Amino acid sequence: MTATEEEREEISACYRHPKRETYVRCTRCDRYICPDCMRAAAVGQQCVECVREGNRSVRQGRTVFGGKVSVTPWVTYVLIAVNVLVYLGELAKPDLVDRLGSLGVGLIGPDGDVFVADGGTYAGFEPAGIAHGEWYRLITSAFVHLPPTEGGFGILHIVFNMWWLWRLGRPTEEMLGRWRFLALYLLAALGGSVLGYLIDPGMNAVGASGAVFGLTAAYWVFMRRLGHPMDEANRLVVYSLIWLVVSAGVTSWQGHLGGLLAGGAVALAFAYAPRKRRLAVQAGAAAAMLVLLAALVMIKTSELGGTLL
Repeated sequence: MTATEEEREEISACYRHPKRETYVRCTRCDRYICPDCMRAAAVGQQCVECVREGNRSVRQGRTVFGGKVSVTPWVTYVLIAVNVLVYLGELAKPDLVDRLGSLGVGLIGPDGDVFVADGGTYAGFEPAGIAHGEWYRLITSAFVHLPPTEGGFGILHIVFNMWWLWRLGRPTEEMLGRWRFLALYLLAALGGSVLGYLIDPGMNAVGASGAVFGLTAAYWVFMRRLGHPMDEANRLVVYSLIWLVVSAGVTSWQGHLGGLLAGGAVALAFAYAPRKRRLAVQAGAAAAMLVLLAALVMIKTSELGGTLL
């Protein structure tokens, strides 16, 4: 092989795969590219590096409240899946309800059952609850639901909450984007747990109702902000308030109300943040809500003589 032939072979090889001969060039950088490295462009073919660089310079689409546009509401689907998986775990291990509920202060017996301390002596029982370092209950309680054997409610607890999450989660995530939606959902869930802890720390409440009520308030705020017809949003709020009253004897009304208030407050900040400083205002509002809820938990824990650590 002559020097000219060697030079020609080197020049016509793919820049990423030197052993592959090709005569196609990237229309952007003019380097040779093999079929595996070709990406269709508006004109001709481009290499993977030029396509990647071009994507960085393309402005990403934004939702009405500043989040990145996502065609599929994956966060809603994942939250539903997590709730269902945890519920299946409850069926296999029933004591998960006691272990992950929003109990503020209580005792756990040798068999895993939770009891509210009434000043008596309980040999073999261990302190339990948020006030005794189990702060994770504030969030895990939002993914646990009443077992099927619970009289008068049972499996309808998770069915109703998941239907409500499916109904409101998808449009809300579409308006907010994934990360803002997730922040709103978790802060609403946390708000419900915190209000329950403040009012009735001996209650071991469970369920995604606080988060779902927060989504209801957020949906109403967003419809109002966008100037959409309010008939449906008003009906959903009315249904939620009726459910709050009707279910007060079965589930935690404190959790429902706390989620409604926290979700509504965060939604107001997300919806009315000025466009020029939108991200800073929204992030600051979410952080402020988190700090407020954490401060309330610490104050209550101090009153109960406990510790979060």
